[in-house]
Amino acid sequence: MSPFDGDEAQLVVMGRIASPFGIHGWVKVKTFTAEPEGLARFARWLVRTQEGWREMRTEEFAVRPNGSAVKFEGCDDRNAAERLRGSDVAITRADLGETEKGWLYWVDLIGLEVVNEGGERLGKVQGLFESGETSVLVVSGAKERMIPFVADYVKAVDRGAKRITVDWKADYDT
Repeated sequence: MSPFDGDEAQLVVMGRIASPFGIHGWVKVKTFTAEPEGLARFARWLVRTQEGWREMRTEEFAVRPNGSAVKFEGCDDRNAAERLRGSDVAITRADLGETEKGWLYWVDLIGLEVVNEGGERLGKVQGLFESGETSVLVVSGAKERMIPFVADYVKAVDRGAKRITVDWKADYDT
């Protein structure tokens, strides 16, 4: 049973199961969180199996020198762990909770309209990625733009208005 109503937009993919780990049902997990422990604070995960999204409860989570590993309830041997290989791991956006003042989750930026200080619409945020120490907005509109998510360029994020204001000219090449 899944705790969401089938709307995948409510899900935040937080990692991927890489492979079995040992013979007792543990799996290695590639986390997409800033800190591997970020995923450990959630006791229930949604795992995309071949049958669809399935809620799984964690028994144990460990950060090891060669990566993170998790033991799920009911996943008790290597064969069960093998069936999870390559599965995405997600939680619901509601489970993330609210951020502290001055902080944002990337997922909250997806779909926001991006306008420049002159009011020109540049497009919508399709995604983000890391480039060195800087996050980069991927903005799709008349053309695709890569806008560094730094104070020099991003002037305001208004989640209520679903808008990001940037210091970026419409004719800039990316």
